[in-house]
Amino acid sequence: MATADPVGGNGQPLLVLGKIGEILDAFSLDRPSLTLSEIRDATGFPTSTVQRLVTNMVSLGFLDRQGDQVRVGVKMAYWAAPAVKGVDVLDLIVPLLRQLRDATGETAAFFRAEQGHRVCVALAETNHALRREMHVGKIMPLHAGSASRVLLAWDDELAKSVLAQPLGSITDSTITSADELAAVIKQTRADGYAITIGEREQGASGLSTPVFKANGELAGCLTISGPTIRMPLARCLDWLDLLVESAEHATRLLGGRFPTTM
Repeated sequence: MATADPVGGNGQPLLVLGKIGEILDAFSLDRPSLTLSEIRDATGFPTSTVQRLVTNMVSLGFLDRQGDQVRVGVKMAYWAAPAVKGVDVLDLIVPLLRQLRDATGETAAFFRAEQGHRVCVALAETNHALRREMHVGKIMPLHAGSASRVLLAWDDELAKSVLAQPLGSITDSTITSADELAAVIKQTRADGYAITIGEREQGASGLSTPVFKANGELAGCLTISGPTIRMPLARCLDWLDLLVESAEHATRLLGGRFPTTM
């Protein structure tokens, strides 16, 4: 018996598959739930097309529907799990770091918390001659810098441990008060990102945002860093959307999701 060919005669995917992909692309971590009209606006498809495709996608588990709200189906996580099984996280992250480096011209890195320290585990280094010193495997304290704030903001036990220890001064801008650090950690979680200037290294800036695993736990954080002369606060803010989108994309690649409480 003949089976349906998923590819058209010109070697292109069937039109309906492209439309399904566009509907799924309409959802994001900051907009996980959409109405039919919002899907229509995001895709540009006619209302009748959106209604028909969404109905079929719900029946197949691609989407879940509750009232007038539609979400990516929970079953998608089940399908996505084998995609990242056995794949090294860094194999997925490094291409994103290169894209960030090429888009900003500055160093992009991925950090994790390991044994009470912040560790650089992946890097795409700037091509500028003037740069912050950074290398894979570099160990840094967890109480200073934008990446440290993010790593602490989504790991309560780690934050408690760090806040219970003496907070040494690294620069004039380093936070050495546990109460003050606890406040900025809380603000980081509320904002979803952290920007610091001169906190770990004088004359250097950092912008960081979290990446999550499938269970909602922190996988690490993406960071753009460089000399403050090239990265004043205004420039960091200009790059914020780019970094957040990259972290969201990284979370998706890992089959991850935001924790239920942000």
